[in-house]
Amino acid sequence: MSVFRSLESKIANLVEGTFSRAFKSEVRPVEIARKLAREMEEHTTQSVSRVYVPNEFVVYLSLEDHERFASFESELKTELAGYLLEHARRERFALISRPVIDFRTDERLRLGEFGIQARLVEPAAEPSHEPSPGDSGHTMVYSAAERLQEPLEERARQREARALIVLDGKRLVVGPEGATIGRSRECDVVLADANVSRRHAEVRPRGDGWMLVDLGSTNGVSVNGTRVERPQLLAAGDRIEAGTTVMTFEFE
Repeated sequence: MSVFRSLESKIANLVEGTFSRAFKSEVRPVEIARKLAREMEEHTTQSVSRVYVPNEFVVYLSLEDHERFASFESELKTELAGYLLEHARRERFALISRPVIDFRTDERLRLGEFGIQARLVEPAAEPSHEPSPGDSGHTMVYSAAERLQEPLEERARQREARALIVLDGKRLVVGPEGATIGRSRECDVVLADANVSRRHAEVRPRGDGWMLVDLGSTNGVSVNGTRVERPQLLAAGDRIEAGTTVMTFEFE
């Protein structure tokens, strides 16, 4: 088992293992981990040669949820920081320091809701005041109602399934490191399409599935008719359009 998946298993075990008796809130640690990873991906900063992501995260919880975390908050922070560190390495993001997670109470939140504030902070910088929701960037609020109603075991099986790109009736297997798409013969999926760049796009693995990334192509890439402006999570049956070529993403 890879280090990344091992960390994912540890996060999942916070729900089903050691802390399951103490933890009865609608908010689950594995949910927080997944949303933290999403916020990391949603707040990238592009430099000349690197894509930087936030290294400081504040998780706002309702009073009831925060109280339930009290007995294992320190260990959970360590697990979540490790999870984000491996996620950044896997997605080839740049971090200026190890991720830091903090938990705060916000009385405006109800049981089962939590907010996440992501920031890119210089390691030597000292905050001048206690941050609060909205004072240094947008805070995303999530609700337990958004939870996927499927067991953790089912999501694990999906991660183990082989990803495929179906092109002209041919089923091309996407390797564990992902697959590049373009006109160059060095790409994993070579397209004979003059409207496609040499290195057009890439399908990459991520913690809970696969995502499509535009590699700076001239004409862009779309999923189900919508142009991809940032890393796009893929689902089985999604239509990927590059130039005049249409492919389908599938699982086996």
